[in-house]
Amino acid sequence: MTALSSSPIYELGSDFYDEVSPALFPQAILRYRNQAAASVIGLEKLTPEEWQERFWRFSSFPNNITKPVALRYHGHQFQSYNPDLGDGRGFLFAQFRTGDTLYDLGTKGSGTTPYSRGGDGRLTLKGAFREILATELLESYGVDTSKTISVFETGEKLERHDEPSPTRSAVLVRMSRSHIRFGTFQRLAFLEKKNDIKKLLHYCIRHYYPQLSTLSDGPAAKAFLQAVALSTTETVASWMMAGFVHGVLNTDNMNITGESFDYGPYRFLKTYDPQFTAAYFDRSGLYAYGRQPISVLWNLHQLGYALKFAYPDLDYEKTLEDFGDDFNLQIQLHLLKRLNLRCDVDDPSAHQLLISQLISYLFKFMEEEKALFEQTFFDLHSGYRAERLERSPQAILYHKPSFEHLRECLKKFSVASTAKAEHSYFKKSQACSLIIDELESIWTAIAEKDDWSLFERKLQDIRSFRGVYS
Repeated sequence: MTALSSSPIYELGSDFYDEVSPALFPQAILRYRNQAAASVIGLEKLTPEEWQERFWRFSSFPNNITKPVALRYHGHQFQSYNPDLGDGRGFLFAQFRTGDTLYDLGTKGSGTTPYSRGGDGRLTLKGAFREILATELLESYGVDTSKTISVFETGEKLERHDEPSPTRSAVLVRMSRSHIRFGTFQRLAFLEKKNDIKKLLHYCIRHYYPQLSTLSDGPAAKAFLQAVALSTTETVASWMMAGFVHGVLNTDNMNITGESFDYGPYRFLKTYDPQFTAAYFDRSGLYAYGRQPISVLWNLHQLGYALKFAYPDLDYEKTLEDFGDDFNLQIQLHLLKRLNLRCDVDDPSAHQLLISQLISYLFKFMEEEKALFEQTFFDLHSGYRAERLERSPQAILYHKPSFEHLRECLKKFSVASTAKAEHSYFKKSQACSLIIDELESIWTAIAEKDDWSLFERKLQDIRSFRGVYS
């Protein structure tokens, strides 16, 4: 970790945020401490008392943000513009630099801000519990995600319409590479603040895309949009290969580093279903699993439109026209990574055809047979291995005619990593997954008996294959 002389966020100035105060909570019951994430920014040696002081009371770190700041932003929510957003139940309270990477520590459930819109600024313990598991599992699946670093139960009782109330409260801290959202740029375009858009652009380039720092204004805006698009494309491709459904892909939930964050009504697919939605209120299926790529592209267009206000010559539509090709390439790369396979065919056309066939046969098989999404990826890791398929809970599916094309296709690929193929995780017969029934079962034990043993066991399972898909 590199010591800061002051927080970089202050470079933007007070037009970009409001100083706020954290809530005073009646209790501090530590429910989760992520030592691996803390070690990245040099905080793993904090004593329990120091941890509570920083992540429950939110005392400032030396040479850092002196008082928490709630960032201002707007955004499209289900593609309808909303100028009444901003950090409504969270704030940015510290920044750390490790090597060339700047990390932000932000909160969820830390109290009201000027953007709370009548809400209480709190987070339910169930919401925190869900975000812990989402970030842990996505990290193990190789998805670029924020890290949940701390959760304290806070001893308050909350009223919510979407879960039995009164319900328990918590405050969560996440570590991410940026607190800047697409909606941060959108707000400035809405308010017609060209100079602030330019200031924000150069802040983002300086701290997140330094390779673009030699470019002048117009070319810098184009290159920045391209870089954000590439990072975001890689993330959405990894969601698709993880069977992950974000649920609320609004522009205020899109980060300029492409990093996945802010997990509300997410789900993981039980079986392959392009129409599956995570949020019960997404009645039109706008953010269904199969629509995530086009939703992300739509959001990138909104970012481009905001940048164009300050850079009129920016042809953002043309800049983003390669999104489809980039996405298809990332799907191929992430599929091969998930299956630990390598295509050794030298001819480019034949190489491309073989990978395309693998994708087609795999998803056709899963759709026809209603195969378990994660179990299928687990079973087929490192290619066709009859012994592993025979001990799978869905072994019967691999004897059906629908599997024949996929089986023969798999045999044409090589194992990419022998070490990963022989990982102890694959000695089991069942994949680690997190479908909604399991999630609810783990939560029920906590809610009814304050029994965290299933949760701890699930964390161990999730972490047991960390690195296999990276």
